Amino acid sequence: MKNRWKGLLLLFSMFALLFTVACGQQQGGEGKKEITLAYVSWDSEMASTHVIQKVLEDQGFKVELKQVEAGPMWAGVASGSADGMVAAWLPLTHKSYYEKFKNQVEDLGPNLEGTRIGLVVPSYVDVDSIADLNQKKSEFDGKIIGIDAGAGVMEAAHRAIKDYKLDLTLVEGSDAAMVASLKKAIDAKKPIVITGWSPHWKFAKYDLKFLDDPKKSFGGKENIHTIVGKDLKKESPEAYKILDRFHWTTEDMEEVMLAIQKGKKPEEAAADWVKKHSDKVKEWTK
Repeated sequence: MKNRWKGLLLLFSMFALLFTVACGQQQGGEGKKEITLAYVSWDSEMASTHVIQKVLEDQGFKVELKQVEAGPMWAGVASGSADGMVAAWLPLTHKSYYEKFKNQVEDLGPNLEGTRIGLVVPSYVDVDSIADLNQKKSEFDGKIIGIDAGAGVMEAAHRAIKDYKLDLTLVEGSDAAMVASLKKAIDAKKPIVITGWSPHWKFAKYDLKFLDDPKKSFGGKENIHTIVGKDLKKESPEAYKILDRFHWTTEDMEEVMLAIQKGKKPEEAAADWVKKHSDKVKEWTK
């Protein structure tokens, strides 16, 4: 009888140990497997967000994407309605949002280095500096063609209009509308000035130039940062690690952007890039 009780106690102890290990693995391992990423509808951010979505999905995550404007993107990560984003242009373009939300988010650093924003014209336009735009304002119909009102490049463009005392109107729209206006002007060989940023596929397709900015209204070169919620590291350590390791080049991003511009769906272009660059992806997921 005594040996029987010993056997039952030993069996019970083994089950308890296995149960404890299993619970520990479940709680301390991968964490939650549903991730929400916010992004702005810039071609550059469409490329990066769909690539990291594909990488996360290949690691077993269910990823929801939310396309919003810059303000709601930052606010979403800060409030927890989004887990993160790979679309923060710093230190200037999204400076106001960073200052507002920096204590509610975690900055994982640059995922792409050496970006730039500014006013852009086709190379055939006889203007080289923002300071010279007033002299040619009639050629541009008194307009600077912009994108969505909440974008950081639009804030900088308003700043440039003030700094240079430009007698031009900044037209709000979208990335797609801006590119359509650019194509129409280039096809007709007419002058146009737009809000621009690099990386962007338009620089690979068209012969364009940034206008000199001696007053530094648009700042210098920037980086694109990955921003996540304060709780992501605890809630989903695996997703956090992948987002933290995500880093690529302008050439990588433009490869995806060009594929989308030529007609591929963002999901297809991202999947093709991930398959082609598996060695780089393994560095993010190891």
